[in-house]
Amino acid sequence: MKIERVEVRVVGPEVKRYTWSHDIPEQYMTNTLVHIFTDEGVEGIGAVANYTSFDFDRYTAETLRHLIPILIGKDPLQRETILREIWPRVFPLPPGAVAAIDIALWDLFGRVANQPIYQLLGGARDRMYSYASTPMFEDIPEYLKFVEDCIDQGFKAVKFHCWCVPEKDLALARAVKNEFGDQIRFMLDVENNYTRDEALRTARELEDLDFEWFEAPLFDYDIEGYREINQSTSMSVLPSGNWFQDLQTFKYALTSGAWSVARTDVTAMGGFTQAQKAMALVESMGMRCEVMAWGFTLASAANFHLMLAHNISDWYEQAVPYPSYEYGMNDVIRTNADGTVDAPSGPGLGLEIDWDAMRKATLHTIVAQ
Repeated sequence: MKIERVEVRVVGPEVKRYTWSHDIPEQYMTNTLVHIFTDEGVEGIGAVANYTSFDFDRYTAETLRHLIPILIGKDPLQRETILREIWPRVFPLPPGAVAAIDIALWDLFGRVANQPIYQLLGGARDRMYSYASTPMFEDIPEYLKFVEDCIDQGFKAVKFHCWCVPEKDLALARAVKNEFGDQIRFMLDVENNYTRDEALRTARELEDLDFEWFEAPLFDYDIEGYREINQSTSMSVLPSGNWFQDLQTFKYALTSGAWSVARTDVTAMGGFTQAQKAMALVESMGMRCEVMAWGFTLASAANFHLMLAHNISDWYEQAVPYPSYEYGMNDVIRTNADGTVDAPSGPGLGLEIDWDAMRKATLHTIVAQ
C-alpha cells in the first residue's frame, strides 16, 4: 500500500466562542484536518484543534505544507519510519502538525485492521466516567445553574474554567460545595495564572473543600513550584499538560517529584506513537495520568482512545456546552445518563465526518500528490 495524496484542510466554523480566563478574549477555534489517501482506496483522518485570539489559526496547516510531501509514496503502515522522516532535526516544529499526520496514520491502520484505535493500543476498557469541562461564565449564579443542569444530565464531575483570579475562583469553589455538597465531584483549572503563594493557598482550601484536583496553577515548567505545592498539601495538583511536548522533558518532569498526577495530550505530544510511550512512562512510575480531551470531536476522540487503551486515567474530559465542539461531525461523543462515555464502535477513530459542513467552513487547503 502506498500513500498517493494528502489533503490539509483548515476548518474555522462560525460557532459560539468562549474563553477560559478573565484576560483572554473569546477564542477562535480552528480544526486542522489531515486526510490521507492510498492507492488501495483506504483513507485515514487526523485532526488537531487550535484556540487563538482575534482570528483563526493557519500556522499548523502551513507547517504541514512542508511535511506532507514526504508522505507521498510511503507505506502508511510504517508509522515509526514516517515519524522519523518528518520529525524536525534542526528547528522544532509545532507538535500538533506532526500529531495530525500520526493520528491519520493510526486511523488508517484501524480501518485496515477493522479495529478501533484503543483496541490496537491495548484495549483496557470500552467506557469510562466523564467530567463536564466548562468555559468561563459571567458570575457564580450562572455556574450554579450549569452544575444543576450537569447533575440532571448524569454527570458525576464538573471542572471549572473561570476567572483565574484567586479570590473570585475560591468564592466559586465555596459556593458550589455549599450548594451541591457531595452530589458531584469538582475540579478547578486556572490556566497557569497564579503565583506560587496564591497556588499554595488555593490548593489548601480546595483540599478542605474536597475537590478532585487543582489544575494548572503555575506554568508546567515551574517544576520547583509544583513540587513545593504537592509536598505541602494532599490535594492532587496537576499541570496543564500543554508545555512538555517531547518524551525527554516529560520524563524529566515525571521523575522530578513535581506532580502527584501527570497530564498530557495526543496532539501536544505529537500523536499516538509518542503519546503511547508517554503513557508507558507514567505507568512505569505507578502514577495516574489525566489526559486532556477538551475541544473539537476528532481531537477529543484521539485522546479518548488513548485513555481507553490504558487504565491509568479516571475521567474523560467532556467539553460543554456541546454544540460548538461538535461542528462538522455526524457522530459525536456525549456523556450517558449514568455519567459514563462509551468508546466509538467503528474502526480507527470510529467517527463519521459531515464533509459538507467541513467544506462549508474551510478557510484554507493544501494538497500534496
